[in-house]
Amino acid sequence: MTRQASVTRKTNETGIDVFLDLDGEERSAATGVGFFDHMLDLLARHANIGLVVKADGDLETGSHHTVEDVGVAIGQALDQALGDRSGIRRYGSAVLPMDEASAGCSLDISGRPLLVFRGEVPSTSIANYETELTEEFFRAVASGAKMTLHLEIRYGSNVHHMIEAAFKAFARALRVAISVDPDEKGVPSTKGTLNS
Repeated sequence: MTRQASVTRKTNETGIDVFLDLDGEERSAATGVGFFDHMLDLLARHANIGLVVKADGDLETGSHHTVEDVGVAIGQALDQALGDRSGIRRYGSAVLPMDEASAGCSLDISGRPLLVFRGEVPSTSIANYETELTEEFFRAVASGAKMTLHLEIRYGSNVHHMIEAAFKAFARALRVAISVDPDEKGVPSTKGTLNS
């Protein structure tokens, strides 16, 4: 079974192309937002997936539209690549440190889109990335992927580390949830479906 998807999203504000391979290794991000590219690279590496993102957005207005639309496209690609969810572990969780910061994530590839985001992220800009977009990115991913996502930035004093901890916690939780469970004979749900 090939667990891949390509998503193209075109609006008046952005043009996004995402290629996702849940079992692949090709990784690159070119969004025009340096810090966000770094976060996408480490997300792919720590989730152990192939992810290629190309984005052309209206960065003269800020990075909001680009970051949010990339999140939507990645979420949709996850949804497509997972198919009917047969054989996956479905749930994942991780808590990890990034120097003085810590973040935790738990998720359920449930078919029910929801983000619960907790944490005080100082409002600033890092290499053209507005830090308040962290929550918007994960909301877009959860919506597009139809997943229940709980993400908490528990503490930290360096905003770069706080956001990086959140991306890595999400990636590590996702890595578990999308992995194939050799003991799972079908869709891991008593309903028999996870995409609606």
